[in-house]
Amino acid sequence: MKINLLNSNAAEIETECLVAVVLDRAEARADGRRETDKPQAYVATGDKTVQEVAADVISSGEVTGKNLESTLLHRPAKLKAKRLLLLGGGKAKKFSPVDLRKIAGAAVRSLKSKGVRNFAVLLPDSSLSAADAAKAVVEGAFIGIFDSDTYKSDRKKQSIDSLTVFAKGDHSQLQKAVDEARIIGESLNFTRQLVNEPSNRMTPTVLADHSKKMSQEVGLKCEVYGADKIKELKMGAFWGVAQGSDEPPALIVMTYEPSGAPAKPVLGLVGKGITFDTGGISIKPSEGMEKMKYDMAGGATMIGVMRAIALLKPKVKVIGIVCATENMPSGKAQKPGDIQTAMSGKTIEIINTDAEGRLVLADGLCYARQLGCTHLIDAATLTGAVVVALGYANVGVFANDDAFYESFAKTSTKAGENMWRLPVNDEYLDMTRSSIADLMNTGGRWGGASTAAAFLREFAEETPWLHLDIAGTAWMEEQKPWIAKGPSGVALRSLIEFARNFGNS
Repeated sequence: MKINLLNSNAAEIETECLVAVVLDRAEARADGRRETDKPQAYVATGDKTVQEVAADVISSGEVTGKNLESTLLHRPAKLKAKRLLLLGGGKAKKFSPVDLRKIAGAAVRSLKSKGVRNFAVLLPDSSLSAADAAKAVVEGAFIGIFDSDTYKSDRKKQSIDSLTVFAKGDHSQLQKAVDEARIIGESLNFTRQLVNEPSNRMTPTVLADHSKKMSQEVGLKCEVYGADKIKELKMGAFWGVAQGSDEPPALIVMTYEPSGAPAKPVLGLVGKGITFDTGGISIKPSEGMEKMKYDMAGGATMIGVMRAIALLKPKVKVIGIVCATENMPSGKAQKPGDIQTAMSGKTIEIINTDAEGRLVLADGLCYARQLGCTHLIDAATLTGAVVVALGYANVGVFANDDAFYESFAKTSTKAGENMWRLPVNDEYLDMTRSSIADLMNTGGRWGGASTAAAFLREFAEETPWLHLDIAGTAWMEEQKPWIAKGPSGVALRSLIEFARNFGNS
């Protein structure tokens, strides 16, 4: 999708569709009785011509400005655009980049289904800076353009060829925002495409090949190791999972080290890359198992983040590690009751072979520390328990360092991604103590997201560490106006923004 940036009269824009944002300036009454408030919709632009074109439909009460309300006007008088699409952004006082990102995604999804190939967005007059608004529009457009119907034989080739962002302000600043948003949007969809692939087309080897190809394109160093290296490093937890599959595992290590970067800090990004999870010997129920192709979403996220970091070039060293394998039942597979020795030397009693993600991450975190990482973040579709706790609305966040968490929380809020901190205190670790080994790989039924995090904390040791459990958010269970059903790319924007700020701190 080509992105153009224009600063001209909106009435003169020749496009298949001009998109404008409608907001509601009505405020709640002092007594809070909102049901009596009438919407006061208006087109959020200073352009008189666009205001005039939309005046009748707004004055009729048909347009209220509520979130993602859509009104399409054909052949609008006084405009060179063939259509005018009015999209609601909600209350003016609460309007945020999140709302604008969704508006852009909804515009793309609506217009491409109608055969529109190019359109323009009129940045709204609001509390947002022009640069933040332009960034939100471009990111949202890339979110909206992705569809998961890759293998449909009658797939409709619906796409948007070009998006024009109509904005007033410092052109160089706006262009920088647009260019950065393109990098983030393309990296997000790169991640989503990896997650969307079925496991017979996304084996650990194929995932490693994608990582190598991407790294070569953007200038990252990428090393891929197989079973021999995993055994040499004494990654017994990782190998315990991998040994049950005929597909060879892959330890993927991507390094970004810009010239002039200080020796410390070094940010380590560790992703769970289970390209298919049957549960192993503790096999899952058949219902819904097809979704386990996305059990590598944490790893794919880290690969996408590394792509964006390489192109955005923060002044900090970052190492991305993905532990990729399948979790399969076979005559070679680990069994409940087995004892594995992790890279750190800790011994683990396998209680449930379906608690495999924490095993591969344990060795990934240890290896990241060995490579010199001073701060660690892991991402994984780790537990069903986090979905019970938070539903599909929030990423579960765990941390062993309050300052590190607070810094990340500010970033995720700015990125507009919903995340919620959950506890990881010692009581949860006690639930994973084994009578025969150091740890068990499960802590029982209760508090499952926290016991899993407590297990991982043991392998981060004293290194500042964050764990993102994305099990409930990595996959959109239903289509929304701004995003297709399927992989979401959650946490990628937060991690990219954090890495950039981390480099400047």
